[in-house]
Amino acid sequence: MQTREIKEIYALLDAVPILRRPQLRFWEWISSYYLCKLGDVYKAALPSGLKLESETLVVYNEDFEATLPLRPSEQSVLDAFGAKQKLTLSELEKSTGLRNVVPVVASLLARGAVEVSEELKKGYTPKMQAFIRLAMPYRVETKLQEAFAELKRAPKQETLLICYLDLSRALNPQLLKEISAKELLEHSGCAPSVLDGLLKRGVLERYEKEVGRLQVPVSRIRPLNPLSEAQTKAYNEALELFKTKDVCLLYGVTSSGKTEIHTHLVNDVLQNGRQVLYLLPEIAITTQITERLAKLFGDKLLVYHSGFSDNERVEVWNRLLQGGSPMLILGTRSALFLPFKDLGLIIVDEEHENSYKQQDPAPRYHARNAAIILANMHGGKTLLASATPSIDSYYNALTGKYGLVKLTTRYNDCLMPEILPMDIKELKRKKIMKNTLFSPLLMQKMKEALAKGEQIILFQNRRGFAPVIECRSCCWTPHCMDCDVSMTYHKSHNCLVCHYCGYTEPLPLQCPQCGSRDLKMLGFGTEKIEEEVETLFPSSQIKRLDFDSARTRTAYERIISDFEKGKTQILIGTQMLSKGLDFGNVTVVGILNADSLMNFPDFRAHERAYQLMAQVSGRAGRRDKRGVVVLQTSQTEHPLIRMIQTSAYEEMVNLQLNERSLFRYPPYYRLIVFVLRCKQEEALQEVSVLYADKLRALLGERVAGPITPPITRIHALHIRKILLKIETTAAIAPVREMIENVHAEMLSNPLFKQLWVHYDVDPV
Repeated sequence: MQTREIKEIYALLDAVPILRRPQLRFWEWISSYYLCKLGDVYKAALPSGLKLESETLVVYNEDFEATLPLRPSEQSVLDAFGAKQKLTLSELEKSTGLRNVVPVVASLLARGAVEVSEELKKGYTPKMQAFIRLAMPYRVETKLQEAFAELKRAPKQETLLICYLDLSRALNPQLLKEISAKELLEHSGCAPSVLDGLLKRGVLERYEKEVGRLQVPVSRIRPLNPLSEAQTKAYNEALELFKTKDVCLLYGVTSSGKTEIHTHLVNDVLQNGRQVLYLLPEIAITTQITERLAKLFGDKLLVYHSGFSDNERVEVWNRLLQGGSPMLILGTRSALFLPFKDLGLIIVDEEHENSYKQQDPAPRYHARNAAIILANMHGGKTLLASATPSIDSYYNALTGKYGLVKLTTRYNDCLMPEILPMDIKELKRKKIMKNTLFSPLLMQKMKEALAKGEQIILFQNRRGFAPVIECRSCCWTPHCMDCDVSMTYHKSHNCLVCHYCGYTEPLPLQCPQCGSRDLKMLGFGTEKIEEEVETLFPSSQIKRLDFDSARTRTAYERIISDFEKGKTQILIGTQMLSKGLDFGNVTVVGILNADSLMNFPDFRAHERAYQLMAQVSGRAGRRDKRGVVVLQTSQTEHPLIRMIQTSAYEEMVNLQLNERSLFRYPPYYRLIVFVLRCKQEEALQEVSVLYADKLRALLGERVAGPITPPITRIHALHIRKILLKIETTAAIAPVREMIENVHAEMLSNPLFKQLWVHYDVDPV
């Protein structure tokens, strides 16, 4: 029998476990259901500060002398070092602007210009702050009097000492308060040198202390707002349904006061000593809701999302790991992975949002569905809330799987906005909208609103200036070199951008195909709208809210804050505007191109279009003034436009359910998409056909494909898809086993090893 040498433990990485057992069970479920590796789940779940990772360091060889001319990319890498001896790969990419610096570093390594080494990344570091206290001898009154006598010749030091005693209340041990050096200098108005003088005298002493980075803006805890009659009815219905159902859907029209019901349910759970997770689809919305919840729950509130630094996220993780008082955690989908001890309730606000679905990388989980499983594991409840619920959730409520609570009136009986469709096709035919993006009606409503001091929102779900550039002579269109998509023109940087891979190139002065300088711009994005609005209303303050203008948390918060305070009159934006924001002075909303939302090659296109337009419309008239929504479309007679106009959500759902039942789509069937990518298109086609045939032999008509998607190439990789439609009544475990067996069988094919394959379960 072979014996193995048992190695000694070199070091203990963590003094205490950083995970809880229920977490592991939940992560294993995600790995199993979403067909991904458990390691992918761990990687997504743990904050970087808690992971043991290494990074590649590139070290410059000062003795290097080039015998052959260096390529420009190689020279730029060497120039990036400057006075520094070592740089990481990410630092080199940032300073050189190269998209992939690894081949260049490999070339320089072969020449002997650089050396490469691996170094452990620094993990979480506690935040330390300097505090000041009286030295031990001077805590006696007589000794302190002697110190003041000596300080008669140093009036500034005397002033600082008096300020310290006043702030810290050091003369009364029962009221003693810790004072940081920063706070002391700010209150006293003294320079740091004055403090240094007292420290040298030994009257005061400095000490370091760990302080938290988590700061929730709390002014004064307020009582919960009383619920209206309609809200009270909905709240009681939810409580009653939770006695028999684990999941309840709260379907309330925009501005019906769903958040107030949430706060009362949260308060009930916290008073029972349990935890609450409040999920939002994007970081963007947390700005407004954080302030509201902080005023109600104070330091019981923790906020967690990817917009925070690694160290801040580790501190939230540790707070939950240590337990203590019941807590309310507000976060985006990644908050599901936190080490909860006893979850009593998960609220999934704006549950219809696609942002709850993780796209890349794995695990490609849906936070709404995963939240239901997580709450169930803790013996808790899940509340799904939306003004336009997803058809899947609404169907589950209609069939009795979920409880259903309806709020059909706005808070304080505010009127729903008036929706006015405008036929832009007819207006363009008559040349009324020849050189403008705005119909006469929208222009009139905007002028009236600005004259009354009211605010306006303009919605176009496309960023940039022009989606397509075309040569008038030969119809040439610039395409991304790595993706099968046309590039969008961004005027602010005067360049063309691929919205899939981020590749950029300057706008050509002439057509590279025929030499013509007559290039025209087709379509419009938020940048073009902003430019025209600035021309039409030069005296108004205008802001744009899209991925380009709000890349950081602070930029987003500033734009929203300025609009809330009335500093901005007109806000132009993409779908970021539709996500549950509450503005009291908005009376006009303009949807500039409804057609682009409806004419999309996806079975959920009409559902998504309805949700977006209804949600954006709901930003208007949320207080005592009735709002107006001008909906510009070339299909005014389209059934979906009429449904939006009359808020006929149920009619839209019934129509979509009939279609989906006929064509075997969710909620009647579960979808699993196999995404196959390869650099060689011929190999991809051959292998994808073989893969689909093997699946079809086991699963029959449930397999569709291989399908060529509308965008056939992204990041220089050709794409094919295989679609599985599995009945929701079918057990998923045998299907999963079949998929794994076929995958294992395909591994014997040499061509299959050239492919990148991933599974997308329940795609959106």
